[in-house]
Amino acid sequence: MYSHVMVGANDVDALVAFYDAVLGTLGLARAPSQPAEDPAGFVWLRPGSRWPQFAVRAPFDGRPATAGNGVQISFAAPSRQHVVAAWQMAIDNGGLDEGGPALRPQYNQDFFAAYCRDPEGNKLCFVHAGDLP
Repeated sequence: MYSHVMVGANDVDALVAFYDAVLGTLGLARAPSQPAEDPAGFVWLRPGSRWPQFAVRAPFDGRPATAGNGVQISFAAPSRQHVVAAWQMAIDNGGLDEGGPALRPQYNQDFFAAYCRDPEGNKLCFVHAGDLP
């Protein structure tokens, strides 16, 4: 299991607004305000939980952020309706469609997922399956 995932952002404010909208549909909330220069960046998590975390910040090295080729960040959704809502919110907020909400039986008979890219090109998946936490 992972403790946190961080993505780099060239336009931190825009990416924070994107993830505020999208991750809110999955019950994740941004941690109390943090300055942009905070090493942790901007962090989302489940209310009342410390881990796992999802974070956004400008790259530490000062170079432009780039999306990883072959990298995908997948968010567990509590229901199929949450998958649809998260994917639609992503598309409505500047995300790029990479595969709309549907069953993906090639992975498992109950694997319901949707795929997109955030405005900076990071590939995302929203998934509901019976045995996900």
